[in-house]
Amino acid sequence: MATSLIGTTPSWMRISKIPEVAPPSIFRQSCLFFHKRFRSRSFSISAAAEDKAVRVRFAPSPTGNLHVGGARTALFNYLFARSKGGKFVLRIEDTDLERSTKESEDALLRDLSWLGLHWDEGPGVGGDYGPYRQSERNSLYKQHAEKLLDSGYVYRCFCSNEELEKMKEIAKLKQLPPVYTGKWAAATDEEVQEELAKGTPYTYRFRVPKDGSLKINDLIRGEVSWNLDTLGDFVIMRSNGQPVYNFCVTVDDATMAISHVIRAEEHLPNTLRQALIYKALGFSMPSFAHVSLILAPDRSKLSKRHGATSVGQFREMGYLPQAMVNYLALLGWGDGTENEFFTLEQLVEKFSIGRVNKGGAIFDSTKLRWMNGQHLGALPSEELTKLVGEHWKSTGILTESEGTFILEAVQLLKDGIDLITDADKALSNLLSYPLLDTLNSPEAKPVLEDKLSEFSADLIAAYDSGELLGALEEGHAGWQKWVKNFGKSLKRKGKSLFMPLRVLLTGKLHGPDMGASVLLLHRAETCGVVAPEAGFVTLNERFKMLRQLDWEALIKDQSPLESAAAISN
Repeated sequence: MATSLIGTTPSWMRISKIPEVAPPSIFRQSCLFFHKRFRSRSFSISAAAEDKAVRVRFAPSPTGNLHVGGARTALFNYLFARSKGGKFVLRIEDTDLERSTKESEDALLRDLSWLGLHWDEGPGVGGDYGPYRQSERNSLYKQHAEKLLDSGYVYRCFCSNEELEKMKEIAKLKQLPPVYTGKWAAATDEEVQEELAKGTPYTYRFRVPKDGSLKINDLIRGEVSWNLDTLGDFVIMRSNGQPVYNFCVTVDDATMAISHVIRAEEHLPNTLRQALIYKALGFSMPSFAHVSLILAPDRSKLSKRHGATSVGQFREMGYLPQAMVNYLALLGWGDGTENEFFTLEQLVEKFSIGRVNKGGAIFDSTKLRWMNGQHLGALPSEELTKLVGEHWKSTGILTESEGTFILEAVQLLKDGIDLITDADKALSNLLSYPLLDTLNSPEAKPVLEDKLSEFSADLIAAYDSGELLGALEEGHAGWQKWVKNFGKSLKRKGKSLFMPLRVLLTGKLHGPDMGASVLLLHRAETCGVVAPEAGFVTLNERFKMLRQLDWEALIKDQSPLESAAAISN
């Protein structure tokens, strides 16, 4: 990627009209040096050489949860580094001391680890370019700020907040950009020393050339340029000695030998200030790639008002890390095929920064949920059973997390589970027995009118005789044999046999395989793995309810229900 500062000649920058510095000043030599460096010749700011070792960084601020946008930026950095055999660096930008917290940093590290985005250098890992927290690098920033002061690229600004506000107001009245007017840019040494002697607070301001422009060839967005006259001299060190974001980032990226800066497009305007600092310090520029924003369905910026937006929230909701990684990768990137299912290893193999889209990507929670279901279904049976079993135990539905019941329950219910948390509803539904609600529904009318009361009496007799329980003890083969014989005795088969059986044994008109469901209910009753508070209605309790049913009242109640349904329709 070529990056250049340009003026009257294409692809380079020429600086002119630098404010003259008053002769009696100890800054005279350094300002003249600055004048010569930027005015007397053309120059370019070039990106890191292509054959340079690839080093990328993810540099979040520990001021809140890891947003899905930040997670995607981390993922793209990780994939780029791994695909190029490079290093993925994690740097914590915690210079905002008031908002940065240890809890946020810990959560951030935990979320990145959960996603499988393990960093090569950074907190907890170390490396040759540390420390990896900005709060621990202040001496480095001050060292480079003093270097810029000595060379004339930076000067002390003693303007008060009131003066700066007045400048903004005047610029607004004149309909000009709110840039610094340069009041202290050409101050004499006597004026500076006078303010220092009085103890007047000061900032360090960077001298911005008044002519020319910056042009970069962004790896995603193509050519981007800015005019320098829109910027004004900007602060790099505050009056309290704390460095400003753009200065920290530039010094960090340069001293950590970052070769490619892959970040959100909202950082694109920062490139202008950072490019000037790179040049002034004599650092080579990295390549830049600015990733588009993640948008809500209404095409506004994704925010909390649209629902869950942080990685931690999705983890707590039961999403798998591999599904999150897969989905985030597809927000603005594709491999050029119709394939949408990727493992992290496959993403590393396929990823190319050139295939990242410029346009914003829509965050579709429905598709994310579907994709999670796909990844759940692709898990080995043992892994899925372990995940769901542990979840059932942790939520208090079951007293154990493994065993035959858990294995059979997962196999029966897995097709209806997109999220691990869906398993709770699926199992609770299986264990429940909403028979009266079902029989009182309009949909049950045909079943009820097909001599269901007589069918129920025959089923109760089969249970009381031990015939049904004996069949269930024999497993699937015993169940199938019993159903066949039971149907023959009633001269029923197909739907006329299986629908009343399902209603009376499960209490529902629909559900997973009936035979497997009844066998599982029998196992749950005999093994004692279901927690008392789970609302499990055993087979024994179900048959007690069947014996007490007032069938005549049920049939009569269907008439008003049918009328109400017709009116509502």
